[in-house]
Amino acid sequence: MPLANSHLDSIAVHAGREDLAMLGVHALPLDLSSTNPLPDIERGGASYEAMATGGEPLADGGFVYQRLWNPTVARFESALARLEQAETAVAYASGMAAMTAAIIASTSFSGKRHIVAVRPLYGGTDHLLASGLLGVEVTFCAEDEVAASVRPDTALVVLETPANPTLDLVDIATVVTAAGDVPVLVDNTFATPVLQNPLALGATMSLHSATKYIGGHGDVVGGVIACDEETASRLRQVRAITGGLLHPLGAYLLHRGLSTLPTRMRAQQAGAVEIAAWLQSHREVEHVYFPGEDDDRGLVGKQMNGPGAMVTIALRGGYEAAARLTSSVQLFTHAVSLGGVDSLVQHPAGLTHRPVAAHAKPSANLVRLSIGLESPEDLMADLDSALSAESVPPTHAAGSDDPTRPSSAFA
Repeated sequence: MPLANSHLDSIAVHAGREDLAMLGVHALPLDLSSTNPLPDIERGGASYEAMATGGEPLADGGFVYQRLWNPTVARFESALARLEQAETAVAYASGMAAMTAAIIASTSFSGKRHIVAVRPLYGGTDHLLASGLLGVEVTFCAEDEVAASVRPDTALVVLETPANPTLDLVDIATVVTAAGDVPVLVDNTFATPVLQNPLALGATMSLHSATKYIGGHGDVVGGVIACDEETASRLRQVRAITGGLLHPLGAYLLHRGLSTLPTRMRAQQAGAVEIAAWLQSHREVEHVYFPGEDDDRGLVGKQMNGPGAMVTIALRGGYEAAARLTSSVQLFTHAVSLGGVDSLVQHPAGLTHRPVAAHAKPSANLVRLSIGLESPEDLMADLDSALSAESVPPTHAAGSDDPTRPSSAFA
């Protein structure tokens, strides 16, 4: 049966592996070469030029140098593109490298310097845009303000759905319409290609911090953007010049992770649904943020195939309760990142969103949960015990009246 007509689960297992039998291997090949032999100056040079300007290596010219192109990375890109229903994909050393490349490519090739960004966003993205480091002017806005925020010099609209950390849902198709001719980039990290395909809704780019659900095991860092070939050519040029290519070993691990992505995502989502429902009535919880709750537009079911496996809670006891919870869990790991097979808990305002402007920073009583593959009953017991724990000594600097304020490094 042709892979093009296969179920998502089959595509996840077989995409990017179609030629393995012809090669006489079963497991994914891993090419770690940093440099490659050249057939001769002319053909090698022509291949170099093709890759440096956003294309593929020439068949008779060789791969030349890993910064330009790598076959293991290309296999992962091909597989991810199939899952995202995209023409192609471009992989980077991290999710932030991918976001940076998208901004540089969008502004440099268009000659425009204005970005519209729908908040909330991942703290790293928010900080990158607000810092001025890339020489762009940014208008932060809500979903219903996109049309009014777009200008003649707008190069890109950036959004994240579900958004980090409050899991707000943004209607992708509505934003695409509001953006008009301006390209739209969707951070699809929380949903993954299993639950959401932004390109099918009109977005130009679907970005993933592949470190999260795509890798799934907390042992690899990477980023990837699914898009059309014209956009990919620009992204590859930025990658070749700036040296942001994903390492081949990372690509190997991420490609391997794709095989189990649908199964992991559904299992983790099932646990999150159960845990979110239980937290709704917990005496220490003020509010539960979970896709599908407060979803009067029905985006879960229309835009997303399910709510995902992230749960954010607001605690009645404020920052002190958040500090107590994160310090008292036993089965959850207190750590940043998300999407792995093991469950994580973190405090967004004090960590991932620490550099975000004060008026846009998450509340100090918010705690974000990434639900893994452990027994939901065990995870609920761990949370219940931690939520009921006795007070712990504060861990922030003595005399600080705001433990979530940015340090001088983020000023």
